[in-house]
Amino acid sequence: MYHIPVLLDKCIEGLAIRPEGTYVDVTFGGGGHSQAILKKLESGRLLAFDQDADAMQNIPADDRLIFINQNFRYLINFMRLYKALPADGILADLGISSHQIDLPERGFSTRFEAGLDLRMDRKARLSAREVVNEYPLDELKKIFAEYGEIRHAFRTAQQIIAARQSAEIDTTVRLKEVLAPLAERGRENKFFAQVFQALRIEVNGELDALRELLIQSVKAIKPGGRLVVLSYHSLEDRLVKNFIKTGNFEGTENKDFFGNLISPFTPLTRKPIVPDEAEISLNPRARSAKLRIAERRHDA
Repeated sequence: MYHIPVLLDKCIEGLAIRPEGTYVDVTFGGGGHSQAILKKLESGRLLAFDQDADAMQNIPADDRLIFINQNFRYLINFMRLYKALPADGILADLGISSHQIDLPERGFSTRFEAGLDLRMDRKARLSAREVVNEYPLDELKKIFAEYGEIRHAFRTAQQIIAARQSAEIDTTVRLKEVLAPLAERGRENKFFAQVFQALRIEVNGELDALRELLIQSVKAIKPGGRLVVLSYHSLEDRLVKNFIKTGNFEGTENKDFFGNLISPFTPLTRKPIVPDEAEISLNPRARSAKLRIAERRHDA
């Protein structure tokens, strides 16, 4: 299967879909969430974004769906183009799809030998190969520390710099060989997953795109509309949690004269919703998912 949608029922429930409403799925992927939204719509319509051209093979024959082969950071531009502002709800599933992971040539998985790629948009200039072979020590260290949350980020960067002096590091297997001496015994998979996560976030500008999406969501969602976001690691979840609660990414609380929190959204999930063991057993990639739901405030 292209991709098993994570927490599908909870996501659809969180959107509180109105049959005549306008909705946006900013991460179409295999189309599972979009199909479920369309089932709830009658005269309403759905805009679906995905920067990966492979997702286009999953577009259903449905006049109510408009597919946009672009990064969701261009949300407002295309909503304006299709006269879809403001929407009744926006859904974002920030995980990479099973399809992307399972295609060896995409380089998303540590299981296969492949060129160092990691681009979600294959038309993009920057790939993991350039990052690994051209970035200076300080930048590599910053990426591994911030995006991979790797404790020995400096040594990881040093190891790469030393190895690439003699020959370009051009495959996933070669990168793993270079870094193998730093992997803690018994936790090798975890370490390599952190390395690849860091590179993927850098290559695709994922956190910047998420910040832009959240900022635009304030204008993109009508008062009373819903924001539903599925994240898969703490960096994403922290941004989503802080923005929903406070309207900024630092989590700084600003209050009005009466002591009420000033924020464009009201959180509807005090703690994130996570998959149960039954779902995780069916779809192990759901294990790290965290779902947060918020409602656009009328008075903000």
